[in-house]
Order: sequence, then structure tokens, then C-alpha cells
Amino acid sequence: MAYTALRAKVPAWLRREVFFFEEEIVRQVRSFAGSLPRGALLLDAGAGEGQYRHHFPHCRYLGLDLGIGDDAWNYAGLDLVGDLLKLPLRDASVEALLSVVTLEHVWDPRRAIEEMARVAKPGARLLLVAPLEWEEHQQPHDYYRFTRFALRRLLEENGWRIVRLEAGGGFFRLLSRRLMNALQFFPAPLLLLLALGVVPLALLVGLLDGLDRHRAYTLGFFVEAERL
Repeated sequence: MAYTALRAKVPAWLRREVFFFEEEIVRQVRSFAGSLPRGALLLDAGAGEGQYRHHFPHCRYLGLDLGIGDDAWNYAGLDLVGDLLKLPLRDASVEALLSVVTLEHVWDPRRAIEEMARVAKPGARLLLVAPLEWEEHQQPHDYYRFTRFALRRLLEENGWRIVRLEAGGGFFRLLSRRLMNALQFFPAPLLLLLALGVVPLALLVGLLDGLDRHRAYTLGFFVEAERL
């Protein structure tokens, strides 16, 4: 994955500033994994290449994906090839679910949430990450963006209780990301020169994020929920 390759080239102390949202995903997945009991059956619904599998060595991890999102990805490590709109699992069979930036790629997100509820045991836990201010990606399989209100309604009306819903950064983290994104539009001869000015500015801007308390501008949301 492009992010994985780039991340390896950035010093650890800079990663959270350069890749704030991605690093926050990793932190929250790690925390979620650590809270699950040994032997819990976990469904990674939209697992892609299974990049979060290694956080769940103590769980029975099931990576499921339709395998059409990115032609460059290797889906050979999937445990199940299947559609989130018709999960190939029994009712009330899993104890935890993970869904990371996947819901925007599903044509009927309400049905996907219903299906996750169907296969979840009562009390099962879900960590869901969904984008708001995000560029189009994995075209043409990119359909939606979600506000916090949409996520709350989708979950609460389809068998889930919200435990925690929070923004992944605010206006200044978003602005920092967009400054970094801007570099892709310039030709290589100018890129290094521009980067010398843009990257430090982007990093500085990101540090101001505490000024945005409402967080109506955000890259996306993190939701923890429990199956009713």
C-alpha cells in the first residue's frame, strides 16, 4: 500500500503529524484489539489486504472483502470473499467487528449496518471508521461521505448502541492534510523546492488543531458501538 511505503520513510516522531488520520486509525484499532477477550471471533468487514490482522493475534480474526476496491492490492490473504450486503455468516455468530474506511464503498450502507448487526452476538462490539472530508478513492467504487449525525442514525436505527463517537481531528488537521495534498499537482522540478516550504507549514498548522472545539471540519469519524 502507498501509505505503508511512505510511512516507513518518515521518522516515527513525525508520523502522527504527517499521517495524523492514518496513525489515529492504527492507535484506535490497537486499543480496540487490546480490549477484546482472548479467543473472541472478530470480523474485519472490508479487510482489504488485512493490514490490521496483526493487531488481533489473540482473537479468531476473519478478514472479509469483496476484493474489487484496488487493482494493485493483493487479496490473497482474505479469509472470506464476500459482500457486506449479504455476509456469508450465521446470525449472532461474531463477538466483535471492525470496519475501517469501508462504508463509503458500499452502495447501501444501511443494509451493511443491518447485516453487521445480524451476524453480531448481543453485546458484540464494533469499531467503525468512516470518512467525511476525504478525496475520491478506489474509483469507481466510492459512493458516500458521512456526518456524525448520519452515522449515529444508521447505527441506532439498525441494532446498535453508540458507546463513543468522535471526530478524527478538526479544521487545522484537515487544512494540514490539504496543504500536503497540494504537492501532488506540481511537476517534479518544483516539488522539492515547494515541499521545503509547504511541509513545515502543514506541520505547524496541524499543531493548532486544539483551537477547533466543534470539529465540524474533519477528515472522518471514529465510532464504537455495541450490539443491542
